Parts: sequence; C-alpha cells; structure tokens
Amino acid sequence: MFKPFLYAIGFLTRLPVPHTLDMPSDREQGQSVLYYPLVGLLIGLILFALANLMSDAEPLLSAAVLITVWVVVTGGLHIDGLADVADAWIGGQGDRERTLALMKDPTCGPIAVATVVLLLMVKVAALTSLLLDQHGTVVLVVPILGRAALVAGFIYIPYVRSGGLGAVLTENMPQSEAKKTLVIATLFPFLFWGWDAVWVFAGCYLLFVFVRRSVLNRIHGLTGDVAGALCELIEVTALLIAAFVF
Repeated sequence: MFKPFLYAIGFLTRLPVPHTLDMPSDREQGQSVLYYPLVGLLIGLILFALANLMSDAEPLLSAAVLITVWVVVTGGLHIDGLADVADAWIGGQGDRERTLALMKDPTCGPIAVATVVLLLMVKVAALTSLLLDQHGTVVLVVPILGRAALVAGFIYIPYVRSGGLGAVLTENMPQSEAKKTLVIATLFPFLFWGWDAVWVFAGCYLLFVFVRRSVLNRIHGLTGDVAGALCELIEVTALLIAAFVF
C-alpha cells in the first residue's frame, strides 16, 4: 500500500521520496493509480497552506505565486502533455498516425507555446477572482479533480500505445477499486462547496465526455500526453466555473 503511494508521489510531483525505494513491480505501478487523487490532495494542502501564508498579499500576486508553485511542484508534467497535444492536434491535420508521431516530437511549436500561455493566464485570472471573494479552498480541491481525471481516463479511455508506462498502468490498475476511488474523489468538492459543487462537477464531466469523444475519433484512445492535457483542462475548467459561480 505505502510503496504504490510513494511511487504515485514520485511520478506526479517533484516532491522528494526515499531514494532507497525499489523499482515498483507492474502490479504496484497499476495500484499507484488509485492514489492519484490523494497526491492531488497533497498538492492542494501545500497550495492551501501557502495561500493562508499570503492571505494579506494582493490577490493577483498571490494567484501568480500559487500557480507558479503549482507548476513547480508537479514539474510541469501535465502542462508538457497539453503542449504536445496542442501541437499534434493542429499539426496532425486529422490524421491518426501523424498526430501520434507529433506527440512524441520533443520540439515545441507556436501552438504549444500559445496554449500554455493562455492556460496559465486563465488560471491566474480565475484564481485571482476567487481569492478576492475569499474562496481559497479551490487550491485544495482542484488538484484532486485534476488527478481524478487521470483515473477516469485510465478507466474509460483505452490506451493506444503498446508497451511503455501508460500501458503498464492501464493493464495493472484494479478496475473496481479505481472506480470507487473516482467516486470518492468526485464527491470530495461537495464537502467544501456544498451544492455549488454540482456546477463544477457538471462542467468537468461534460469536458471529459468531449475529450474522450475527440481522442477516440482522432487517435482511437489515450496517451500519456492526452492524460496530462486532460488533467490541465479539468483544472482550468473547475477554476473558471468556480470563479463564475461562487
């Protein structure tokens, strides 16, 4: 139990884990997916503590610092996936093989740069609005939703690449336990936001359905980059809806 959790922390964040940790087995890697929302909670606790320390600062400054720390803690893992998907989706011109090939291209095109800049701008703007209205709990909850989206992706979208880490995670993830984990993670926002969380849940659900349909039509399934993009898109959607509703 503890080893898959540490592996999830080491994979999804740049937080230190014991260097003596043995390489996990395929089964343990699959089990680590169950702890993704818990890693999201850990990220959220760090951000929430930082938000409280900066409670007297200007909301825009606080939001900029929080988003920066958010990226640093995750090592830009999911933003990198979003950038790759943005480049591939435009450059792939509807072709499956070309799209998949572009996702593996390490170079970063103008579409990727523009997408990342716009994403961060919207995140800072939405978070600034929420901090102005004293809704700092969003930084605690939203990272959980982002990592829950990863679990949902592994459950409901087939993985397209044979071999590699994503295939190992998908093949060895306990399906029934993963679904229970997903339910718990998606109910978590209701503890903090009450029935207002329905709007966030609905928006994130519709986005997931849209992304799922899009990737099934274009590349016939999930890749690691798509999973990262999904995480980022769910986070920014949750922040935006919260900013409008709360």
